[in-house]
Amino acid sequence: MKTIIIGANGQLGSDIVEVFGNDNVVPLTHSDIEITDTDFVNHVFKKFKPNKVINAAALSNVSECEKNPKKAFEINALGVRNLAIACREVGATLLHISTDYVFNGSKCTPYTENDLPNPLNVYGVVKLAGEHFIKAILEKHFIVRTSGLYGAHPCRSKGGNFVDKVIAMSKRQKEIRVVYDEVLTPTYTRDLAIKIKELIETDKYGTYHITNRGECSWYEFAQAIFSFLKTNIKLIRIGQKEFMSSVKRPAYSVLANEKLKTIGIDTLRPWQEALKDYLREKSYSM
Repeated sequence: MKTIIIGANGQLGSDIVEVFGNDNVVPLTHSDIEITDTDFVNHVFKKFKPNKVINAAALSNVSECEKNPKKAFEINALGVRNLAIACREVGATLLHISTDYVFNGSKCTPYTENDLPNPLNVYGVVKLAGEHFIKAILEKHFIVRTSGLYGAHPCRSKGGNFVDKVIAMSKRQKEIRVVYDEVLTPTYTRDLAIKIKELIETDKYGTYHITNRGECSWYEFAQAIFSFLKTNIKLIRIGQKEFMSSVKRPAYSVLANEKLKTIGIDTLRPWQEALKDYLREKSYSM
């Protein structure tokens, strides 16, 4: 069984490659495959003849998506369509990474896989379009929605994750302004990668939510980071409106791993435990 991992040098893709190890894996970066180029995709698939494909490539910078919706649609929707068609042609299973931003945040309880998406921004719209392309084209697929990713490897389109950014900010300023009215589940890419490997080895196709357990605001997440590090830093609560962002984000985008429960593999740990492990892995003082 041969598995292609697209976006293999990204924040999540790097962890997926490590979790799979040498298990007949072909890691592909942007220089190896351009998913918006149909001929390029077909050439790569014919060359490697994969049984499984994991797509961790995306334009995930929400501000850039808002500024350039055409580019966002080409990568996050049409590129995904190209992969789904190529998988169908070679008989491969596709596992695609989607987002909590397909929801509008109007709920006050965690979103399940059966809840109706209604995205607020370009990023959410184009990611949802990618999901629809997959469902329309390919029977053997997994769509994995996740939330608030952070990991040891850099995110190519964002330049860094929330944890590293606030820790870096604490070293050069006395106070940090953090949004308190966006609630989500921070998810460690290592934990997600392990669950992705476990899921794709089944034939239980469909849409899944995969995050660490629990929920918090970005402000509460920052509080936990500095509490674990025993660092005194003044955190200032600000609302989304004060953040002065051009992107409208869901106020509540916590995901429930309901479908994982139905197949008996919902074993993800609380986000606090995952965060502690991440801080140790990065050798931050604790």
